[in-house]
Amino acid sequence: MTTKLTQLLNIKYPIIQAPMFLVSNVAMVSEAMKSGIAGCIPALNYRTLDELKAAIHELKAAKVEGGSFGFNLIVNKSNTKYKEQLRVICEEGCDFIITSLGSPEETINQAHKVGIKVFCDVVDLKFAKKVEGLGADAAIAVNNQAGGHRGNMSPEALIKELKSNLNIPVISAGGVGCKADIDDMLSYGADGVSVGSPFIASVEAGVTDDYKQACVDYGAEDIVMTERISGTPCTVINTPYVQKIGTKQTWLESVLNKNKKLKKWVKMIRFSIGMNATKNAATKVTYKTVWVAGPSIEHTNAILPVKDIVANLIN
Repeated sequence: MTTKLTQLLNIKYPIIQAPMFLVSNVAMVSEAMKSGIAGCIPALNYRTLDELKAAIHELKAAKVEGGSFGFNLIVNKSNTKYKEQLRVICEEGCDFIITSLGSPEETINQAHKVGIKVFCDVVDLKFAKKVEGLGADAAIAVNNQAGGHRGNMSPEALIKELKSNLNIPVISAGGVGCKADIDDMLSYGADGVSVGSPFIASVEAGVTDDYKQACVDYGAEDIVMTERISGTPCTVINTPYVQKIGTKQTWLESVLNKNKKLKKWVKMIRFSIGMNATKNAATKVTYKTVWVAGPSIEHTNAILPVKDIVANLIN
Protein backbone atom coordinates (compact mmCIF):
# COMPACT_ATOMS: atom_id res chain seq x y z
CA MET A 1 0.00 0.00 0.00
CA THR A 2 2.70 2.45 -1.01
CA THR A 3 1.39 5.98 -1.58
CA LYS A 4 2.69 9.52 -1.25
CA LEU A 5 1.55 9.50 2.38
CA THR A 6 3.47 6.33 3.27
CA GLN A 7 6.53 7.88 1.65
CA LEU A 8 6.10 11.22 3.43
CA LEU A 9 5.86 9.66 6.88
CA ASN A 10 7.78 6.41 6.32
CA ILE A 11 4.79 4.31 7.42
CA LYS A 12 3.62 0.91 6.19
CA TYR A 13 0.00 1.79 5.48
CA PRO A 14 -1.52 5.11 4.24
CA ILE A 15 -3.55 5.74 7.38
CA ILE A 16 -3.48 8.48 10.00
CA GLN A 17 -5.25 7.81 13.28
CA ALA A 18 -7.04 11.15 13.37
CA PRO A 19 -6.64 13.57 16.29
CA MET A 20 -9.79 13.53 18.42
CA PHE A 21 -10.46 16.00 21.24
CA LEU A 22 -10.56 14.18 24.62
CA VAL A 23 -10.22 10.76 22.95
CA SER A 24 -6.71 10.54 21.50
CA ASN A 25 -3.82 9.72 23.83
CA VAL A 26 -0.28 8.34 23.96
CA ALA A 27 -1.44 4.74 24.38
CA MET A 28 -3.58 4.91 21.22
CA VAL A 29 -0.85 6.50 19.12
CA SER A 30 1.81 4.13 20.42
CA GLU A 31 -0.28 1.14 19.33
CA ALA A 32 -1.02 2.84 16.01
CA MET A 33 2.71 3.20 15.33
CA LYS A 34 3.33 -0.45 16.22
CA SER A 35 0.65 -1.35 13.68
CA GLY A 36 2.40 0.54 10.88
CA ILE A 37 0.31 3.70 10.66
CA ALA A 38 0.59 7.29 11.89
CA GLY A 39 -1.15 8.66 14.97
CA CYS A 40 -2.03 12.23 15.93
CA ILE A 41 -3.16 13.89 19.18
CA PRO A 42 -4.74 17.34 19.64
CA ALA A 43 -2.31 19.51 21.58
CA LEU A 44 -5.34 20.82 23.48
CA ASN A 45 -5.77 17.39 25.07
CA TYR A 46 -2.96 18.51 27.39
CA ARG A 47 -3.72 21.17 29.99
CA THR A 48 -0.12 22.23 30.47
CA LEU A 49 3.05 22.50 28.40
CA ASP A 50 4.80 20.09 30.76
CA GLU A 51 2.14 17.46 30.02
CA LEU A 52 2.62 18.05 26.30
CA LYS A 53 6.39 17.64 26.65
CA ALA A 54 5.95 14.43 28.61
CA ALA A 55 3.68 13.03 25.89
CA ILE A 56 6.25 13.82 23.19
CA HIS A 57 8.97 12.06 25.18
CA GLU A 58 6.76 8.98 25.64
CA LEU A 59 5.91 8.86 21.95
CA LYS A 60 9.55 9.19 20.95
CA ALA A 61 10.38 6.25 23.19
CA ALA A 62 7.51 4.21 21.74
CA LYS A 63 8.22 4.97 18.08
CA VAL A 64 9.08 2.02 15.86
CA GLU A 65 10.06 1.69 12.22
CA GLY A 66 6.98 1.95 10.01
CA GLY A 67 5.12 4.22 12.43
CA SER A 68 4.87 7.99 12.83
CA PHE A 69 3.36 10.48 15.30
CA GLY A 70 2.21 14.07 15.26
CA PHE A 71 0.05 16.71 16.92
CA ASN A 72 -2.97 18.74 15.87
CA LEU A 73 -2.92 22.51 16.44
CA ILE A 74 -5.91 24.86 16.40
CA VAL A 75 -4.23 27.85 14.79
CA ASN A 76 -6.83 30.59 15.10
CA LYS A 77 -6.94 33.37 17.70
CA SER A 78 -9.43 31.53 19.91
CA ASN A 79 -6.64 29.16 20.96
CA THR A 80 -4.56 31.29 23.31
CA LYS A 81 -2.22 28.33 23.92
CA TYR A 82 -1.32 27.93 20.26
CA LYS A 83 2.00 29.79 20.07
CA GLU A 84 3.46 28.13 23.14
CA GLN A 85 2.23 24.71 22.00
CA LEU A 86 3.88 25.25 18.62
CA ARG A 87 7.12 26.30 20.32
CA VAL A 88 7.21 23.18 22.51
CA ILE A 89 6.40 20.84 19.63
CA CYS A 90 9.14 22.36 17.48
CA GLU A 91 11.66 22.23 20.33
CA GLU A 92 10.89 18.65 21.34
CA GLY A 93 10.19 17.31 17.85
CA CYS A 94 7.65 15.06 16.12
CA ASP A 95 7.04 13.81 12.58
CA PHE A 96 4.14 16.04 11.53
CA ILE A 97 1.62 18.65 12.60
CA ILE A 98 -1.99 18.90 11.42
CA THR A 99 -3.41 22.44 11.48
CA SER A 100 -7.09 23.32 11.84
CA LEU A 101 -9.32 26.40 11.88
CA GLY A 102 -7.05 29.22 10.79
CA SER A 103 -4.02 30.26 8.80
CA PRO A 104 -1.19 27.70 9.01
CA GLU A 105 1.49 30.15 7.82
CA GLU A 106 3.34 30.54 11.13
CA THR A 107 3.11 26.81 11.86
CA ILE A 108 4.52 25.91 8.44
CA ASN A 109 7.39 28.38 8.77
CA GLN A 110 8.41 27.29 12.27
CA ALA A 111 7.90 23.55 11.75
CA HIS A 112 9.85 23.43 8.51
CA LYS A 113 12.85 25.01 10.23
CA VAL A 114 13.18 21.87 12.37
CA GLY A 115 12.14 19.32 9.76
CA ILE A 116 8.55 18.75 10.87
CA LYS A 117 5.99 18.26 8.08
CA VAL A 118 2.72 20.20 8.15
CA PHE A 119 -0.63 18.92 6.87
CA CYS A 120 -3.57 21.33 6.78
CA ASP A 121 -7.30 20.67 7.18
CA VAL A 122 -9.24 22.03 4.21
CA VAL A 123 -12.86 21.73 3.11
CA ASP A 124 -12.65 23.28 -0.36
CA LEU A 125 -10.28 24.09 -3.20
CA LYS A 126 -9.99 27.79 -2.32
CA PHE A 127 -8.41 27.14 1.08
CA ALA A 128 -6.45 24.17 -0.25
CA LYS A 129 -4.74 26.41 -2.81
CA LYS A 130 -3.90 28.89 -0.05
CA VAL A 131 -2.20 26.31 2.15
CA GLU A 132 -0.35 24.87 -0.82
CA GLY A 133 0.94 28.36 -1.57
CA LEU A 134 2.12 28.69 2.02
CA GLY A 135 4.17 25.52 1.70
CA ALA A 136 1.96 22.84 3.27
CA ASP A 137 3.26 19.30 2.79
CA ALA A 138 -0.24 17.85 2.26
CA ALA A 139 -3.92 18.76 2.43
CA ILE A 140 -6.32 16.94 4.76
CA ALA A 141 -9.55 16.91 2.72
CA VAL A 142 -12.34 17.06 5.33
CA ASN A 143 -15.52 15.82 3.64
CA ASN A 144 -19.20 15.62 4.57
CA GLN A 145 -18.79 12.17 6.16
CA ALA A 146 -16.31 13.32 8.79
CA GLY A 147 -17.10 13.27 12.50
CA GLY A 148 -17.17 16.47 14.54
CA HIS A 149 -16.88 19.63 12.42
CA ARG A 150 -17.12 18.41 8.85
CA GLY A 151 -17.02 19.76 5.32
CA ASN A 152 -19.82 20.09 2.78
CA MET A 153 -18.55 18.05 -0.17
CA SER A 154 -18.73 14.31 -0.70
CA PRO A 155 -15.46 12.37 -0.41
CA GLU A 156 -15.34 11.61 -4.12
CA ALA A 157 -16.10 15.16 -5.27
CA LEU A 158 -13.65 16.78 -2.84
CA ILE A 159 -10.78 14.37 -3.53
CA LYS A 160 -11.13 14.62 -7.28
CA GLU A 161 -11.33 18.41 -7.24
CA LEU A 162 -8.26 18.77 -5.05
CA LYS A 163 -6.23 16.16 -6.94
CA SER A 164 -6.98 17.93 -10.22
CA ASN A 165 -5.77 21.28 -8.93
CA LEU A 166 -3.05 20.66 -6.34
CA ASN A 167 0.52 19.46 -6.57
CA ILE A 168 0.70 18.31 -2.94
CA PRO A 169 -0.69 15.01 -1.58
CA VAL A 170 -4.36 14.82 -0.61
CA ILE A 171 -5.39 12.85 2.49
CA SER A 172 -9.09 12.12 2.76
CA ALA A 173 -10.77 12.64 6.16
CA GLY A 174 -14.22 11.22 6.82
CA GLY A 175 -16.29 8.20 5.90
CA VAL A 176 -13.73 5.46 6.47
CA GLY A 177 -14.76 2.57 8.70
CA CYS A 178 -13.49 -0.49 6.83
CA LYS A 179 -11.05 -1.67 4.15
CA ALA A 180 -13.59 -1.12 1.35
CA ASP A 181 -13.89 2.55 2.33
CA ILE A 182 -10.11 2.98 2.13
CA ASP A 183 -10.10 1.34 -1.29
CA ASP A 184 -12.80 3.78 -2.42
CA MET A 185 -10.85 6.84 -1.23
CA LEU A 186 -7.67 5.66 -2.91
CA SER A 187 -9.61 4.92 -6.12
CA TYR A 188 -10.81 8.55 -6.15
CA GLY A 189 -7.16 9.62 -6.06
CA ALA A 190 -6.47 10.13 -2.34
CA ASP A 191 -2.89 9.55 -1.22
CA GLY A 192 -4.05 8.30 2.17
CA VAL A 193 -6.85 8.53 4.72
CA SER A 194 -7.40 10.02 8.16
CA VAL A 195 -9.58 7.77 10.35
CA GLY A 196 -11.10 8.91 13.62
CA SER A 197 -14.46 7.56 14.83
CA PRO A 198 -13.63 3.81 14.58
CA PHE A 199 -10.86 4.37 17.13
CA ILE A 200 -13.22 5.82 19.76
CA ALA A 201 -14.28 2.27 20.59
CA SER A 202 -10.71 1.17 21.25
CA VAL A 203 -9.50 -0.36 24.48
CA GLU A 204 -6.83 2.36 24.71
CA ALA A 205 -9.13 5.36 24.14
CA GLY A 206 -9.32 7.71 27.12
CA VAL A 207 -13.11 7.90 27.33
CA THR A 208 -15.84 6.08 29.27
CA ASP A 209 -16.98 2.57 28.37
CA ASP A 210 -20.46 4.03 27.81
CA TYR A 211 -19.10 6.29 25.04
CA LYS A 212 -17.22 3.39 23.48
CA GLN A 213 -20.25 1.10 23.65
CA ALA A 214 -22.42 3.78 22.07
CA CYS A 215 -20.17 3.64 19.00
CA VAL A 216 -20.90 -0.09 18.87
CA ASP A 217 -24.63 0.14 19.49
CA TYR A 218 -25.42 3.08 17.20
CA GLY A 219 -24.84 3.36 13.44
CA ALA A 220 -24.59 5.82 10.57
CA GLU A 221 -28.31 6.60 10.64
CA ASP A 222 -27.98 7.70 14.26
CA ILE A 223 -25.54 10.54 13.52
CA VAL A 224 -27.07 14.04 13.56
CA MET A 225 -25.79 17.59 13.25
CA THR A 226 -26.11 19.83 16.28
CA GLU A 227 -25.48 23.53 16.89
CA ARG A 228 -25.62 23.06 20.66
CA ILE A 229 -21.92 22.33 21.21
CA SER A 230 -19.73 24.96 19.59
CA GLY A 231 -22.27 27.09 17.77
CA THR A 232 -21.00 25.55 14.53
CA PRO A 233 -22.72 22.40 13.21
CA CYS A 234 -21.06 19.31 14.68
CA THR A 235 -21.90 15.61 14.33
CA VAL A 236 -23.00 13.67 17.42
CA ILE A 237 -24.76 10.41 18.23
CA ASN A 238 -28.52 10.98 18.43
CA THR A 239 -28.97 9.82 22.02
CA PRO A 240 -32.22 10.39 23.95
CA TYR A 241 -30.53 13.35 25.68
CA VAL A 242 -29.61 14.96 22.34
CA GLN A 243 -33.19 14.45 21.19
CA LYS A 244 -34.44 16.08 24.40
CA ILE A 245 -32.34 19.25 24.14
CA GLY A 246 -32.68 19.55 20.36
CA THR A 247 -30.00 20.22 17.76
CA LYS A 248 -30.73 23.86 16.94
CA GLN A 249 -29.57 26.93 18.80
CA THR A 250 -32.10 28.43 21.19
CA TRP A 251 -34.39 31.29 20.19
CA LEU A 252 -32.38 33.65 22.41
CA GLU A 253 -29.05 32.53 20.92
CA SER A 254 -30.46 33.01 17.44
CA VAL A 255 -31.47 36.58 18.24
CA LEU A 256 -28.20 37.44 20.01
CA ASN A 257 -26.10 35.94 17.19
CA LYS A 258 -27.56 38.57 14.85
CA ASN A 259 -26.26 41.36 17.08
CA LYS A 260 -22.84 42.44 15.80
CA LYS A 261 -21.65 43.56 19.24
CA LEU A 262 -22.83 40.51 21.13
CA LYS A 263 -22.45 37.54 18.76
CA LYS A 264 -18.75 37.06 19.53
CA TRP A 265 -19.48 36.68 23.24
CA VAL A 266 -22.52 34.50 22.63
CA LYS A 267 -20.41 32.11 20.56
CA MET A 268 -17.70 32.02 23.23
CA ILE A 269 -20.27 31.19 25.93
CA ARG A 270 -21.92 28.54 23.75
CA PHE A 271 -18.52 27.01 22.95
CA SER A 272 -17.56 26.90 26.63
CA ILE A 273 -20.85 25.31 27.69
CA GLY A 274 -20.74 22.83 24.82
CA MET A 275 -17.15 21.78 25.44
CA ASN A 276 -17.84 21.20 29.12
CA ALA A 277 -20.86 19.06 28.25
CA THR A 278 -18.81 17.08 25.73
CA LYS A 279 -15.96 16.59 28.20
CA ASN A 280 -18.28 15.39 30.96
CA ALA A 281 -20.03 12.97 28.62
CA ALA A 282 -16.71 11.55 27.41
CA THR A 283 -15.04 11.17 30.80
CA LYS A 284 -17.77 10.74 33.44
CA VAL A 285 -20.92 8.77 34.02
CA THR A 286 -23.74 11.18 33.16
CA TYR A 287 -27.20 11.18 31.61
CA LYS A 288 -26.17 14.24 29.55
CA THR A 289 -24.78 12.13 26.74
CA VAL A 290 -23.35 14.40 24.05
CA TRP A 291 -21.01 12.02 22.22
CA VAL A 292 -19.19 13.29 19.13
CA ALA A 293 -18.80 10.72 16.34
CA GLY A 294 -19.11 10.30 12.58
CA PRO A 295 -21.13 7.89 10.40
CA SER A 296 -18.16 5.54 10.03
CA ILE A 297 -19.14 3.99 13.40
CA GLU A 298 -21.48 1.93 11.21
CA HIS A 299 -18.67 -0.62 10.95
CA THR A 300 -17.82 -0.64 14.67
CA ASN A 301 -19.06 -3.93 16.11
CA ALA A 302 -17.03 -4.31 19.29
CA ILE A 303 -14.62 -2.52 21.61
CA LEU A 304 -11.23 -3.68 20.36
CA PRO A 305 -7.53 -2.94 20.84
CA VAL A 306 -6.11 -0.40 18.40
CA LYS A 307 -4.04 -3.11 16.71
CA ASP A 308 -7.20 -5.07 15.86
CA ILE A 309 -8.97 -1.98 14.53
CA VAL A 310 -5.99 -1.30 12.26
CA ALA A 311 -5.98 -4.95 11.16
CA ASN A 312 -9.65 -4.65 10.20
CA LEU A 313 -8.89 -1.54 8.15
CA ILE A 314 -6.06 -3.07 6.15
CA ASN A 315 -7.23 -6.68 5.70
